[in-house]
Amino acid sequence: MSWTRGPLAVLAVCALLFAGPAGCGSDDAHGGAEREPSASVGKLLDHTDEEGRRYREVDRRSAPEVGVEVQPDADGDWDVRLTVRRFRFSPAGTEARATPGRGLAHLLVDGRLVARLRTPAYRLPAHLLPHGTHQVTARLCADDGTVWATAGEPVQSTADITASPQEPPESPPAPTPTAPTGRPASPDRGGRA
Repeated sequence: MSWTRGPLAVLAVCALLFAGPAGCGSDDAHGGAEREPSASVGKLLDHTDEEGRRYREVDRRSAPEVGVEVQPDADGDWDVRLTVRRFRFSPAGTEARATPGRGLAHLLVDGRLVARLRTPAYRLPAHLLPHGTHQVTARLCADDGTVWATAGEPVQSTADITASPQEPPESPPAPTPTAPTGRPASPDRGGRA
């Protein structure tokens, strides 16, 4: 019967080794139940944006980044494309709290909020950019409504664009008169076809 004790003893030792670290106490016992995430959610500043949203200062090395590109489309609207680094868009319905590198982008035209974006692409209606030069700004915000910031400035990118007046479509060329045979008619001596 000694042959059964050896494998059982080995199994018992393996079980203790596997369960040992898990059974050494809970996170509460070591003060780790509410540990800070590895990245900081930053420090709230007294600075606010035009809408009164407070800035949330984060270290430049871990701060999110955004770029914005605006191009006209065939329908007269504008395609907005954002590129982000160290940032993920939160889905609708996300809890209203700051999470490092997460949130949404506020799209501003000439300093006025026109959209809250949860994706990097947006179609900006033409009526929001009448004839003239405009600034289109993408500003990154946390889910709690604060503005991500570095060195006291919001994390944002601005594109200067110029909207030209809409040109009326070209009228088609006048049809050439044809003879009953389908060939172009020859003008008579009076210049009439």
